[in-house]
Amino acid sequence: MQTPWGDIAVHDAHAHLFSYSFFEALGRQKGAGDIAGMVESLGWQVPPRDNAELARRWVTEFDRRGVAGSVLMASAPGDEAAAGDAVRVAPDRIYGYFMLDPSAAGAVERARRAFEAFGLQGLCLFPAMHRFSVRDPRLTPLYELAAEGAGRVVFVHMGVLTVGVRNKLGLPSKFDMSLSNPLDLHRVALEHPGVNFVLPHFGAGYFREALMLCDLAPNVYLDTSSSNGWVKYLTPRPSLAQVFEQALEVAGCERLLFGSDSSFFPRGWNRAVFDAQAEALAALGIGADQARAVFGGNLLRLLRPAAWRHGYRTGS
Repeated sequence: MQTPWGDIAVHDAHAHLFSYSFFEALGRQKGAGDIAGMVESLGWQVPPRDNAELARRWVTEFDRRGVAGSVLMASAPGDEAAAGDAVRVAPDRIYGYFMLDPSAAGAVERARRAFEAFGLQGLCLFPAMHRFSVRDPRLTPLYELAAEGAGRVVFVHMGVLTVGVRNKLGLPSKFDMSLSNPLDLHRVALEHPGVNFVLPHFGAGYFREALMLCDLAPNVYLDTSSSNGWVKYLTPRPSLAQVFEQALEVAGCERLLFGSDSSFFPRGWNRAVFDAQAEALAALGIGADQARAVFGGNLLRLLRPAAWRHGYRTGS
């Protein structure tokens, strides 16, 4: 992709698959029998029932936009197979993540199957949504499972959590933000140094706490995804360039992962998020090597270590 630093291989660390089965789960909660009508009421395209077809749609979109690869996240517990289907279509372009409720029965077995049978690489935890603490001893086997295989990460959504599609559909979101402080992850990260943890949205409003965590735990990464509207909670309100400046100072460019938070069609891959972040980093005067790291190299190093060693550092 052409950028202010020349041609860069962009690998997106945060996008949602939004499969047909994902919408079926929302439809059951809403009591909607017409899934297609429900999706169309949002102004979105109805995803195909065939997950492989949906994955091919995403690959076509990546080709159109010049995106080398992207995480595609199954955005509901139980939708791991959809992400696995997507990975099988383009294992060199799609990195599969899955959401897990660790308090549900059989959570560890489900996670193991997701990693080993479906080839997924990111275990996604939403403490506020599913009302658990990341320090709960029930999660220890999950962290150990993530440490077992190369190229696995634990994605932990801390901070403010709103799910736009639920709001649009009028579904309640009875989340508990008291479980959303990034500092809760401090002891966990230290106790599991072999696990790489990813915090999306710069901590989603807990920016100071996310920076403190990164400063104290070298295995914690920040995902830069979305519009980062959480800056409205800070006084004075920082610009995106100022957010990046502080994050670079504390975490360094090697622990920032570009993310777009793309999710639905017809919008497809959210180029506007990329452009805003590229503009902010260019204004800070970062070099091409740093830009390559933030916009893809760091994600490859976590998820595709062999590919990173053998090619990416040469600028491919």
